[in-house]
Amino acid sequence: MPNLLDYTQPELRDLMQSWDQPAYRGDQLYSWLHKDLATNPEQMTNLPKALRTRLAAETTLNPLQLVVQVDSKDRLTRKALFRLADGNTIEVVLMLYNQRRTVCISTQVGCGMGCTFCATAQGGLRRNLSAGEIIAQVHWFERWLRQEGGKADGLRVERPSRISNVVVMGMGEPLANYEPLFKALRAITDPDNFALSARSITVSTVGLVPMIDRMADEDLPVGLAVSLHAASNRLRGKLVPINRTYPVESLIAACHRYQQKTRRRITFEYALMRGINDSIEQAQQLADLLVGLRSHVNLIPLNPIPDSPYQPTSPEDAASFQQVLQAAGVPATMRLRRGIEINAGCGQLRQAMQQSDVIPLLTEP
Repeated sequence: MPNLLDYTQPELRDLMQSWDQPAYRGDQLYSWLHKDLATNPEQMTNLPKALRTRLAAETTLNPLQLVVQVDSKDRLTRKALFRLADGNTIEVVLMLYNQRRTVCISTQVGCGMGCTFCATAQGGLRRNLSAGEIIAQVHWFERWLRQEGGKADGLRVERPSRISNVVVMGMGEPLANYEPLFKALRAITDPDNFALSARSITVSTVGLVPMIDRMADEDLPVGLAVSLHAASNRLRGKLVPINRTYPVESLIAACHRYQQKTRRRITFEYALMRGINDSIEQAQQLADLLVGLRSHVNLIPLNPIPDSPYQPTSPEDAASFQQVLQAAGVPATMRLRRGIEINAGCGQLRQAMQQSDVIPLLTEP
């Protein structure tokens, strides 16, 4: 059945007219979906009963079925695994930072980029997500945050509340699913409905140069984060295979073009791996590479995959790496490690559950 979250507001108006309904029913439906976050046509009390019955019979409003959710020991991170209509699964993470409520969403089932240290990449790419499947991830946690009684089920968050930030850094390469992604982002930034600020959204990429150039021309002022992880082609080509197509020089040139057009700061993600990319020399290479860019480096001690040769750097080496960048005038912060014990790194919970004989099914909010 068609997922109504895949439709834009004009497309819903057209759908309603094709059902012999006035076009304004599409506006009402869109508001129920994206402002009130309805999951059942019976909630749509200003629609005729016959229309609600048809919507229930012929469409779906929520393409996600919760499989399992787990909380970190510090009760600041919650990861959810969802099953899609075709049986595939994706991960979504809610992270709490003081007053921020940040949700990390996925754009693909699996990933085709082949990054050697990433759990998602180990399973390869199954398919792209639709715009509605991307939107639904944000809506799911937004519904939970809007509910009363936030401390009852564990997380350290007062409710009712709202999502304040979205990071597109979950499963998949976001810019390899460009059109559905930006269709979804336009829906959640619609000022008359979900109304999240575009400046509160960050889109991550491993470095698809043509798509960075395309993103620079968008009128939606979302942030750009580049998953760099190494400053040399030799090492980055081993860690991030797409570097063989778009080498470091090409990627950094695209970042300069992006910044010239948008005037926005770029975040560079750098997963620190012990004995791989965490030396003082490599920190200096990174600082030299970023000369002339208004940027911020987000240093991330790796969330390790079990039995992987890639392990997180030591706190001492991480601090030394950060000091080199800061001494060179490159802003750098150490990301808080969240949810290590709940497999919070991309693809880790999905991988663990696929290897389990029993998958508990929980109730949705």
